[in-house]
Amino acid sequence: MKPTYDDTRQHLLDTGHCMMAEKGFTSVGLNEILQTAGVPKGSFYHYFKSKELYGQALLEDYFVGYLADMERLLTLPGLTAYERLMDYWQGWQDRCVQGNQGDECLVVKLSAEVADLSESMRLTLRDGTEQVVSRLTSCIEQGQAEKSLPETDPRQLAETLYQLWLGASLLNKLQRTGQSLATSMSTTQRLLSL
Repeated sequence: MKPTYDDTRQHLLDTGHCMMAEKGFTSVGLNEILQTAGVPKGSFYHYFKSKELYGQALLEDYFVGYLADMERLLTLPGLTAYERLMDYWQGWQDRCVQGNQGDECLVVKLSAEVADLSESMRLTLRDGTEQVVSRLTSCIEQGQAEKSLPETDPRQLAETLYQLWLGASLLNKLQRTGQSLATSMSTTQRLLSL
């Protein structure tokens, strides 16, 4: 019996997310996605006109979930902004070190690969990462207002931290030791400490 899904479009995106987080965008063929998802080709083209537009929708969907999780974590009551930020970075470090297949950050996995292949995917990545930096900036501003974070340019600090962690995540893919992430954690603690 053929499985059914309440939302075929979302099922295709969820299936592709897992596959592309593991293998990348160009290494995953459309037929492989369809076979894994158990969805006919006609259904795919009902939702997406091309693999490129599918990739853009995949990234948009990824950012919706990521930003919602980030918002929840960075607004937890009962913690200082410093504690919320450190929890965010600790979660990032834990995910990278554990290396769960299919749970990888699509920004880290796909940015270099698709930025020159697809303008629409590049713009989606750019806009999504801008929203990440904006949320970090807001949390830093809250921390400065409550005096749990040092006075510095909040936007510049947010960009510095995000760039630090993206770079460390890429190096960790090469080294597979967790050292670059440990260095990022100690640098982050130093930058955020009063």
